[in-house]
Amino acid sequence: MTNKDKYQLFCKKEPIPVFSQDWWLDSVCVNGKWDVALIEKNGEVVASMPYYLKKKGMFTQICMPPLTQTMGPYITYPEGQKYSKRLSYEKEIMNNLIDQIPKVDYFCQNFHSSITNWLPFYWRGFSQSTRYTYILNKEQNEHLFQSNIKTDIKKAQKKVSVKTTNSISEIWQCLTKTFLRQNQMPPYSEQFLIDLDLKATKKESSIKLVAVDNEERVHAAIYLVVFNNTAYYLIGGGDPEFRNSGATSLLINEGLTIAKDQ
Repeated sequence: MTNKDKYQLFCKKEPIPVFSQDWWLDSVCVNGKWDVALIEKNGEVVASMPYYLKKKGMFTQICMPPLTQTMGPYITYPEGQKYSKRLSYEKEIMNNLIDQIPKVDYFCQNFHSSITNWLPFYWRGFSQSTRYTYILNKEQNEHLFQSNIKTDIKKAQKKVSVKTTNSISEIWQCLTKTFLRQNQMPPYSEQFLIDLDLKATKKESSIKLVAVDNEERVHAAIYLVVFNNTAYYLIGGGDPEFRNSGATSLLINEGLTIAKDQ
């Protein structure tokens, strides 16, 4: 049994974040070039660290796949473990994971917010930059919005209605228009997004919302991924012609409402 086979079983057993799930990595990693470091104790996997290998010219790197917000270690802990023992355990586990990482010219991963101790990586020569992730619980919703966002939501409610869609096309069109407004193109193809959506839909993890007016014109669209009782804003975009309609704010508010019921 390969490490990938073992990891697939581990993903079914543990609440591993969606962006580190085997099915997600199968979709977003070009040519399936991902692998995983595993730690086993008594024949059971207790920790994992998937990684995406990519060639850039003559250099090999481990980096983040497209549309993948976080990766990094996932560790299971013995029950009743004291804090001091936990730190020693993390040091042991992380050092063993680091030992399994292939030698590459460049390494970059965004660790999940649940990883609060990266000291073993520092001791092994890695550097770190802190970024912040805001996690909203189910009791938080419109009370978080500034007054101008609340105004946009009320304005949009008079102009558009929010609908779910099964098609990627409307999402892609809005996304492309947003990039074109900045003289850019999306860093992935529509087919890439279609393939990812097929896997996410099979896992009942896909929520696609569009804001449409009375003439069936799409003002904005967003894509949410829902997994393990957590909803993630993945992508979104809007038609520049309707930039002031407030549709994007309305969609995000609706997405939060839907996420509360998941």
